[in-house]
Amino acid sequence: MTTADRFLARPRVLATGGLTILRRQPLLVVLAVMVVAFQLSTDSFLDPANLGGIATDAATLAIVAVPLALLVISGYLDLSVGSTFALGGLVAGWLASNGHTPAVAVLGALAAGAAVGVVNGVLCCHLGLSPFIVTLGMLTAIRGLAQQLFPLPLSGFGSAFAWLGGARIAGIAAPVVIAALVLIAGALFLALTPTGRHVFAIGVNREAAHLSGINIRRTPFALFVATGAAAALAGTIKASILDSVVAGTSGSGFELAVLTAVLIGGVALTGGSGSILGVLLGVLFLGGLQNGLTLLSVPTFWQQMAQGTALVAGAALAYFAPRPGR
Repeated sequence: MTTADRFLARPRVLATGGLTILRRQPLLVVLAVMVVAFQLSTDSFLDPANLGGIATDAATLAIVAVPLALLVISGYLDLSVGSTFALGGLVAGWLASNGHTPAVAVLGALAAGAAVGVVNGVLCCHLGLSPFIVTLGMLTAIRGLAQQLFPLPLSGFGSAFAWLGGARIAGIAAPVVIAALVLIAGALFLALTPTGRHVFAIGVNREAAHLSGINIRRTPFALFVATGAAAALAGTIKASILDSVVAGTSGSGFELAVLTAVLIGGVALTGGSGSILGVLLGVLFLGGLQNGLTLLSVPTFWQQMAQGTALVAGAALAYFAPRPGR
């Protein structure tokens, strides 16, 4: 092929590649339509300040969505992230308000979240109990524990602790930077490491993965721990932003929001399929949807209905999206 032939063929290659991306990520089209619709309706959706607000609000969602997506791809599920989110914020806030450094506060929250993940991992991966039942029970149990340990609202965590949620790094909000690092780490883990490939293999067929020499308990167990720690970190960031946290309401419904972002991003609830790019699109879609509806002064109950509809749509997208072997 001559240089001229290669030059003429390039647009066709780009067009084919673009169609392939759209076929694998149909949410891109939905996201584009939503952005145009909100911009035409509000005239302020694409303002840099509003986009920055969407990114900051969606950051905590992305931090938890990445490890949860990996867990779902491996065939498991964690519904306890909402209560773990609250527990992490409460532990970090309590440590900060009692004079400990922000580093100690964050480490305390991570330890609490990881402990929840260990319990989930042992019960689901080693004892073989249903992840749905176990983590649903943990959702309630951890909320009750948090309310017992911290019956009163916590606030006034100090300026040093506020840095985590309010600082800017190279002009970008610190929570967004943290979320970007988590997204990059998740993508590299899934694409470049043998353990990342094991996640898909375990999700597609656990028995076949076991027969091929893959440890089918260790990887999901580690993902449970990572998801718990990530939920606690997200709760810590939120507590830093708000400078307050309440055991009864913090993180309420957060598990539904994260699961919606994961499923609408194309991760199959049955395991074995998904991507970090899809998770990013799911997070942006959900964050943009909530922000746009708020700008339009849509009542809260309609926003909840929209989120529930998005969850159903996400499940449908995940089912009909092209997957190997189907």
